Amino acid sequence: MKKIINTSNAPAPIGPYSQAVLSNGTLYVSGQIAINPETGNLVEDNIEEETLQVMKNLKAILVAAEMDFSNVVKCSIFIKNMGDFGRINEVYGQYFPENPPARETVEVSVLPKNVNVEISCIAVL
Repeated sequence: MKKIINTSNAPAPIGPYSQAVLSNGTLYVSGQIAINPETGNLVEDNIEEETLQVMKNLKAILVAAEMDFSNVVKCSIFIKNMGDFGRINEVYGQYFPENPPARETVEVSVLPKNVNVEISCIAVL
């Protein structure tokens, strides 16, 4: 059985997918980019602000599923420039002060809406 998770506190999907799906106690959160859900605009000031908005979007979806970052067991980070790795880590790491989840970071040539970072996660109850 699966339950679709949707919240207006995170950006609406820009394609045929759900913000997240809860199945058998596991939450699969779709990749989030730095769209401000209040304005619909991309946050593009700098990589730190972009990453911060991505993390806020992930948090909103986790909260909608009655979870938080302590439930996250795996993240996938896609970035356009591996040179931003350290700056992304600084922001990302603030959300996982203890027992961070498993993770991979992959440099890609292009991301939706030409953003610089996209992050997805898996969380468990």
